[in-house]
Amino acid sequence: MNFIMCCLLLGLVLGLIAVASNPSPYFAALGLVVVAGMGCGVLTGYGGTFLSLVLFLIYLGGMLVVFAYSAALAAEPYPESWGSPVVVFYMLAYAVGITTVCVIFWGGWYEVSWVPADDMEEFSVFRADMGGVALMYSLGGGLLLISAWVLLLTLFVVLELTRGLGRGTVRAV
Repeated sequence: MNFIMCCLLLGLVLGLIAVASNPSPYFAALGLVVVAGMGCGVLTGYGGTFLSLVLFLIYLGGMLVVFAYSAALAAEPYPESWGSPVVVFYMLAYAVGITTVCVIFWGGWYEVSWVPADDMEEFSVFRADMGGVALMYSLGGGLLLISAWVLLLTLFVVLELTRGLGRGTVRAV
């Protein structure tokens, strides 16, 4: 289990490097989907299965809007890919920076602070993520409604921005 979590965290960091170093919106949106998947995998490994499922579905909806917006506004016919020399230089620079920070803060602090919620299951009546789901729907219902409204409003704003004078990609063919 520790090996899987290390692979997921490494994929999360590499996905963040891919997002930060790529100037093309096509590949950056793909990197964001990878980061969302790896982050939800980390949440699943530490006992938040329902929360990771909800977050992944929200991330996929948000990334769909971001990808539609970036694809509509990107004007370059040949975007720079991950093999471009400039992008490779930025990826190496970010990797060296992250490695330097990890070496500086290397210690043993990470093993104590990351305790899965299911390790204390003999002291609990129900799973840890089910208590969070009940709390999210009881006290967080208003916030859920506000976030759903914001996502719907964002979708309409993106559609209006990409419409343009010729009705853009939403025109009837």
